[in-house]
Amino acid sequence: MNREQAWELVCHYTESPHLRRHMLAVEAAMRAYARFFSADEEVWGIVGLLHDFDYERYPDVSQHGHPNAGVPILREQGADEEIIRAILSHATEVTGVERQSLMEHALYAVDELTGLIIAVALVRPSKDIRDVKLKSVRKKWKTKSFAPGVHREEIEQGAAALNIDLSQHIEIVLQAMQAEATILGLDGSLVSQ
Repeated sequence: MNREQAWELVCHYTESPHLRRHMLAVEAAMRAYARFFSADEEVWGIVGLLHDFDYERYPDVSQHGHPNAGVPILREQGADEEIIRAILSHATEVTGVERQSLMEHALYAVDELTGLIIAVALVRPSKDIRDVKLKSVRKKWKTKSFAPGVHREEIEQGAAALNIDLSQHIEIVLQAMQAEATILGLDGSLVSQ
């Protein structure tokens, strides 16, 4: 499965622009980490892009819901087992698939963080992620009432599993997302809406 096929699958199963933006953000972060670790950027990016493709249709994170429900679809579409395993590993509590590879740890580490960074960008007057600084993310991190659905402990655990300092982790993901500001719709174009 290539990136174009992965994106078609995402679009077929996901109508929500917010959920699509999340998957694109995770893809950008995964590609950045692939470069950081000198790994296969295409495979890591596809994992990030596809990790929640079934969530809109199967929102119950369970044995019969996300991400388990997407596995037969991914296999039918020809996704590599390495990709499927990584996607399953981001929800170990319902899949039983423990994270082992760097790619699996990276997916877990960036998933929640992209949500926090998007939230920080959207509260800025400019709505432009390129205006977000590490300091802003760290400040909002400490405010537990800000983006309370973001599991900060998962981000910390993920960064630790990658042996990356939390500030460096945030910076890597932030820069990856800033490079894709227009694709993510976080380039200031939301100001007029």
